[in-house]
Amino acid sequence: MPGPLLETLKGTKQDVAPVWLMRQAGRYLPEYRELRAEKGGFLELVYDSEAAAEVTVQPIRRFGFDGAILFSDILIVPHAMGQGLEFQKGEGPKLSPTLLEAELSDFTKAKERFDAVYETVRLTREQIADDVTMLGFAGSPWTVATYMIAGEGSKNQEPARLLAYRDPARMQAICDAIIETSIEYLRGQIDAGAEAVQLFDSWAGSLAPDEFERWVIAPNATITAAIKESHPDTPVIGFPKGAGAKLPAYARETGVDAVGLDETLDPAWAHASLPEGMPVQGNLDPLLVEAGGPALPDRVRTILDAFGDRPHVFNLGHGIGQFTPIQHVEELLAAVRGG
Repeated sequence: MPGPLLETLKGTKQDVAPVWLMRQAGRYLPEYRELRAEKGGFLELVYDSEAAAEVTVQPIRRFGFDGAILFSDILIVPHAMGQGLEFQKGEGPKLSPTLLEAELSDFTKAKERFDAVYETVRLTREQIADDVTMLGFAGSPWTVATYMIAGEGSKNQEPARLLAYRDPARMQAICDAIIETSIEYLRGQIDAGAEAVQLFDSWAGSLAPDEFERWVIAPNATITAAIKESHPDTPVIGFPKGAGAKLPAYARETGVDAVGLDETLDPAWAHASLPEGMPVQGNLDPLLVEAGGPALPDRVRTILDAFGDRPHVFNLGHGIGQFTPIQHVEELLAAVRGG
């Protein structure tokens, strides 16, 4: 039987909102930190399928979330496209050479890097209950391109935005290559057992309206259409962080089944502005979960009330922070589930 999360993403409202949290498998959990220390680096953990499956299952085991989100990273796509990738302690990801220094044609593709991720999905699906939804994901082309161009996270994504203005044909070629690889990657995750997939566009909010249409809406629409063609029963969640007033156009034009809302959006506005009946996901501020206190259950109730008339997956407005106390997550779940 499909679980409550999958049913919600397919448009059926639940009496109790299903819940999962972005980055729920990660650094706030002591069991994750222990395993990470044992394995060494982040990439070593991602490419060790048994360990990555264990990390994916850890928050399900501890909290009973309704969805298990694949433990991986959006930059696995450029790594498979042949760009060098390393995670430096305290500095975040570094990709080399950057697309300011090299061309895509200079890279030697290494699609076999996807195999370990597919195995993680298979192993996780074997370990979780049937009513827990297995979630796969990929980064959206614009966000992935910003890293491939700058070689790292960048303030306001300036290198990618400048390239898009100066040489839109080259930016289009970069996005097209990411689109093609991402479609293959997501289809592989679904074939391995993912029951729904999320497209993370973490840097969508840095774009002006015309650029948002070209570099966020259009690429996500292409990916979604391809998934619908090959796997019509697999819901696609679109998460354009920072979209703001452009979110309704994203929801209408990309073809996604559900939209994720970041913490800056008023849930009442989102409910009034989004297509009627479209499932939504979000949008508690992760810092409020870290802070805790009486404002936490109050805000949970505000969000639940705002989306009381539509299918709603309770989640955060972005990833859970590494310093979030376990007790605060338990309090969040009790507020959502009425415990």
